[in-house]
Amino acid sequence: MKPIRLIFTALVLTQLASCTTVSTTNSSNAGVTRKQYVGLVSEQEAVEQSALAYQQTVKEAQSKKLLNTNSAETKRVRTIADKLIAHVGVFRSDAPSWKWEVNVQESKEINAYCMAGGKIMVYTGLLDQIKPSDDELAAVMGHEIAHALREHVREQMSRAKAQQYGLLGLAAVVGISSKNADNAVQTLALGGTLAAVALTLPNSRTAEHEADEIGLELAARAGYNPNAAITLWEKMGAIGGEKPPEILSTHPSDASRIADIKRLIPAVMPLYEEAKKQGK
Repeated sequence: MKPIRLIFTALVLTQLASCTTVSTTNSSNAGVTRKQYVGLVSEQEAVEQSALAYQQTVKEAQSKKLLNTNSAETKRVRTIADKLIAHVGVFRSDAPSWKWEVNVQESKEINAYCMAGGKIMVYTGLLDQIKPSDDELAAVMGHEIAHALREHVREQMSRAKAQQYGLLGLAAVVGISSKNADNAVQTLALGGTLAAVALTLPNSRTAEHEADEIGLELAARAGYNPNAAITLWEKMGAIGGEKPPEILSTHPSDASRIADIKRLIPAVMPLYEEAKKQGK
C-alpha cells in the first residue's frame, strides 16, 4: 500500500507544482501586488468557459425578453462601462483588446458581474432598488471589472482543481488502507467542507478587497468620484438584511469594506481630480 500512497502523493505534488504564482495586474496606486496561484487553469480556458456561460445567460434572457428591455438604462450602463474600460490598460496591457460585452438583465436581484475576458452584466434590481448615481454605479462596475482584470475566476478554478486532486488522492488512500469504500466517500464529503472554509472563503474575501481597491482606482481614473463608493456600500448595507459573520462570508462586512475604501481614497483622489481637469 505504501507505493500506492506515494503514487497519489506524487500526482498531487506534480499538479500543484505546476500551479505557479504570477502577478496578473500591474502595480499602481491601488497597491495590489499579491501573487496568485493560477497555473492549473489556462487563461484561455477561463475566458472560453466564461464566454460560454455568459452567452448561455444572454440567450436565455433574450428568450424570456429580459435582456436590455430599457434602452435608456442600457445606454447609461454601457456609457459608464466604456469610460471604465478606457483605463483598464493601466492594470494590464491586454485588457483593452478583450472582447468586451455589456448588457442589462431584468432581475430583482441586486447584483452585477464581469466574467473573465470582459463579459459584463448589470441586473435591474441594482438600478431600481439601490438607485445609484453615475458615480456609485461606476464604483460597482469598476469593482466587477477588477475581478476580471485580476483573473479571480481563473484563480478560483485553479484552487478548485487543486482541491479536487488532493481530495481524490486522499480518498483513494483512505479507502485502500481501510479497505472500506464508505470511508473514502466520507473523506471526500468532509474534505470538501473543510476545503471550502479553510481555502476558498478566505481567498474569496481577499479577492473582494482587491476588487474594491482596483475598482476604486479605475473609477477615479475614469472621472468618477471615489467617495461614491462609500455611499454605495452604505446603501447596500441599509437594505442587505441579515448577513452571516464575516469569517464565513465571501464578502467583507460593510464596516470593513467602507473602512478600507476610506483608507484608499486619498491615494486615488488625485487621479479623479486630474480626470476632471481633463474633462472626463
